[in-house]
Amino acid sequence: MDYKKQETEKLQWHPALYAGLQIELREDSDNLIFENEHQLGTKPKQIDALIIKKQRDIPVKKNIGRIFRKYNVVEYKSPTDYLSIDDFYKGCAYAMFYKSDTQKVDEIPIQDITLTFISVEYPQKLVKHLKEVLEYNISEKCKGIYHIIKEKDILPVQLIVTSRLNWEDNLWLRSLTNKLEDKNQIKKIVNEYHENKRNNLYESVMDIIVKANHKEFEEAKGDMCKALEELMADVIEERVAEKVAEKVAEKVAEATKEAGERAMAQGEKNKAIKIFKKCLERGDNKQEAMDFAEIDQALADELYEKFLKEK
Repeated sequence: MDYKKQETEKLQWHPALYAGLQIELREDSDNLIFENEHQLGTKPKQIDALIIKKQRDIPVKKNIGRIFRKYNVVEYKSPTDYLSIDDFYKGCAYAMFYKSDTQKVDEIPIQDITLTFISVEYPQKLVKHLKEVLEYNISEKCKGIYHIIKEKDILPVQLIVTSRLNWEDNLWLRSLTNKLEDKNQIKKIVNEYHENKRNNLYESVMDIIVKANHKEFEEAKGDMCKALEELMADVIEERVAEKVAEKVAEKVAEATKEAGERAMAQGEKNKAIKIFKKCLERGDNKQEAMDFAEIDQALADELYEKFLKEK
């Protein structure tokens, strides 16, 4: 595994995706409620994101949300993961579980639920399985957005492949990658971020994009605007702070470990001293007590001399 892959696997992609969805759907935000990692039931199962329309009859304008109904389940695979056949079934199960996890029977009608899968790469094996085994039709409604359809199927499903999205229409979802190479697109991202840098959603997404593509942003810096230089300076400063924090945490951990080892050693020593004294009290000679307590000669001599004085 190369260094860049190791670095990007540590990144928190899901919070960035959650922020990115809100940015992409900002035009419809008045009619949408966003829930991050919606918990299912009482056990640790959770939907990556849940988007609820306040008014079901108002259509979502944005291309990624045109399929939306009242309740919209979103499952996401980061750039270091892939969308598998079993992930599809798990997503369907989550949608069904969400429908049934209510206080009243049929409180959420199945007709009000949709399911969206978001993946960086096109899942060839899954698509083949859907077509050949489940007999679904896969149609590309617009660039990078596929509807998974079967006649009389009651649950609308769509697949969003972020690496195939149009840069103009879906800049922020398209940019959630660790393979950002086009300098023109980097410039576009930076400029839009610069206009919205006081917005926490943009900050959350941009943070991941820059960290996952740090080399590319560094290389682009020389050809670009002051905004990128400021951004890279902030990122470098943050990285230095992170490294310092890591070193401090390491030192604290080492000191804690050493203190624990010393305390444990002292505890063992105190225990051995008690055993030595008890052996002497029951009539053992010094050598017998020393062997039984497993202490060294110097300590045994010191303790034996105290024992005789106290006797």
